[in-house]
Amino acid sequence: MKLAVNIDHIATLRQARITNEPDPVYAAVIAELAGADGITIHLRQDRRHIQEKDLELLRALIKTKLNLEMAISMDMVKIALKYKPDICTLVPESSEEVTTSGGLDVVVYNDKIKEVVDNLKAAGVKVSVFVDPNIDQIKACYRMGINVIEINTGEYAENWNNSNATLELEKIKKSIEYAKRMNFRILAGHGLTYQNVFPIVTMRDIEELNIGHSIVANSTFMGLTEAVRRMKQIIA
Repeated sequence: MKLAVNIDHIATLRQARITNEPDPVYAAVIAELAGADGITIHLRQDRRHIQEKDLELLRALIKTKLNLEMAISMDMVKIALKYKPDICTLVPESSEEVTTSGGLDVVVYNDKIKEVVDNLKAAGVKVSVFVDPNIDQIKACYRMGINVIEINTGEYAENWNNSNATLELEKIKKSIEYAKRMNFRILAGHGLTYQNVFPIVTMRDIEELNIGHSIVANSTFMGLTEAVRRMKQIIA
């Protein structure tokens, strides 16, 4: 199982003072050298953390895999086609949310998503969709010709230390089993920490985990290199 490190919150700290440090591009290089298998960024429409210049520099420097999380808008499609990340992950986006609060509703936004997917695929850009662990959402992705999904682990992460954890894990397991039968490549992430990631790691059909906040938060105490290495050790 691979680890992609989300560096958004390095940029959040930088933007708190509208300055030039800490540099998320430098953080990405450190994460790669520490063993990260990919770098994930979310270029939000309100540009609250990652900026387009960061994307430009990361595209030039990243040696592993660059995953661009993006809203389902044609403005974002234009940016994605300009810089050609290795994969684009379509996510829901709201200016009121602190962070991504759930999976993209592929059933409701089917037409809009299909337009974005078709444009990206026509340019040779791989596409993933961030979805809740829900069979109907996975079916909708399949009908659209999408073959990579990222399962939202947020509900499990919020409940990992209470009685709801078993229920949330079962939802994830059933979704993964179904997605595997439909020949999806399966990624997962959201809210995962050093304390709660292990039950997810045991689900071997997951190809890659996207983890950001916990790694960045712990890097303030142990350094980014060690924070990435420790997460890699747990996954291993």
